[in-house]
Amino acid sequence: MIKAVSSNFITSAPTIKEAPPPSMAEVAFMGRSNVGKSSLLNALVDRKSLAKSSATPGKTKLINFFDVTYKVGDDRYPVRFVDLPGYGYAKASKSLKNEWQKSLTDFVANRDSIKVFVHLIDSRHPALDIDKDTREFLKKIKKGDQVVLEVFTKADKLKQKDLAAIKKVYPDALLVSSVNKRGIEELKKRILEHIFGKDLLSKTETE
Repeated sequence: MIKAVSSNFITSAPTIKEAPPPSMAEVAFMGRSNVGKSSLLNALVDRKSLAKSSATPGKTKLINFFDVTYKVGDDRYPVRFVDLPGYGYAKASKSLKNEWQKSLTDFVANRDSIKVFVHLIDSRHPALDIDKDTREFLKKIKKGDQVVLEVFTKADKLKQKDLAAIKKVYPDALLVSSVNKRGIEELKKRILEHIFGKDLLSKTETE
């Protein structure tokens, strides 16, 4: 089992210029508003309120940073979670939305310390154009030492046949639920294995 032994909020930044300097491998979480990002972040560290969701989708436009340390066996693995603002909200003015979008795009494309992109997609709406655009954008900017993990959230709200249909179209995708913890352990494993190496798999299986 992969256990989070520490998780702490570091800072919030409105632009890439105000982001903390890279000090470790980073995992960027991105998805449209109301995709369940805060709930997933909390599930990944086994805490209820490390990441707080806004009452108004799209209201939060800051990039939030959290330092997390996982323990596997006797070894510890530090990573930094980067919580990107939810995209696709409709209540922001056009000029504010464009300014924010440019800042976010610049950050994602130029932050070389990001090693894992976690693209969150609502499993109830698996084929929205905004998620297709995000998928193509990540493919375009992804560097050789980076990986994109497609994660379909709120899997507990779907029937098995609907989940199977998603897996048929996206065979490498992860189906997760912050409610019943489906897929959470596998997501942690995939994140850490990309950053620290495949030997994590054998360690978790032998515990």
